[in-house]
Amino acid sequence: MKHSLLASLIASTLVATAATANTASVGQPAPDFSLNDINGKAVRLADFKGKHVVLEWHNPACPFVVKHYDSRNMQSLQNKYDAKDTVWLTVNSTNPTHQDYMNNDKLKGYIADKKAAPDNYMVDADGKVGQLYGAKTTPHMYVINPAGMLVYAGAIDDKRGTKQEEIKTAKNFVVAALDESKANKPISTASTTPYGCSVKYK
Repeated sequence: MKHSLLASLIASTLVATAATANTASVGQPAPDFSLNDINGKAVRLADFKGKHVVLEWHNPACPFVVKHYDSRNMQSLQNKYDAKDTVWLTVNSTNPTHQDYMNNDKLKGYIADKKAAPDNYMVDADGKVGQLYGAKTTPHMYVINPAGMLVYAGAIDDKRGTKQEEIKTAKNFVVAALDESKANKPISTASTTPYGCSVKYK
C-alpha cells in the first residue's frame, strides 16, 4: 500500500513538473505555438526566431483595453515597433460562448475602426495558448527576444486604472523591455503583476 501511494505521488510530481516545464516563464525559452489569424493564416511563433516578438492579450470589450485603444496608446506602440526586427502578435482567448466573443468578421471591423496595427491578430478560442502563457488579463503583455527567450511578462505599464490621462505619466514596461533588449542591456523590470479584465476562458 505504501509503495503504491509513493509511486502515485512520484507520478503526480513528474506530471506537475512536466506541465511547469512546458509553460511560459521569464528567462526561459518562450513556448512555441501555432494559431490561425483572423484571415485564416496559420501563424507559428517559431517562424519569428531572430526577431523581437510582442504578445498582447486582447478583448475589445474590456475597459482597460478600451483605455489603451481609444487613446491610441496601443496603436502607437504597434506602429513604433513596426520594424523588420520586431513582430507584434495580438491574441484573443475569449471563448465562443461568452458575451464578449467576436467572430473574425467583427474583429476585422474592430481593427479597421481602431486603426490597430498588429502584424497578426490571432484567435485562441479554446484558450490553450493563453493558458500555456499564463495570460490572466486583457491586456497581458509578453516580450520575447530574438533568441526566443521570454524576457518580460506582465502589465503594459504601472498605471492600473481605466483613465486615459494616466497614460501620459505611466512607466511603460513593454517599451522599457524592448528598448533594453534591443540595446543588449539587462531588462530592468522583467516581470510585473498584470492588470485588466480577466481572460474569458472556457
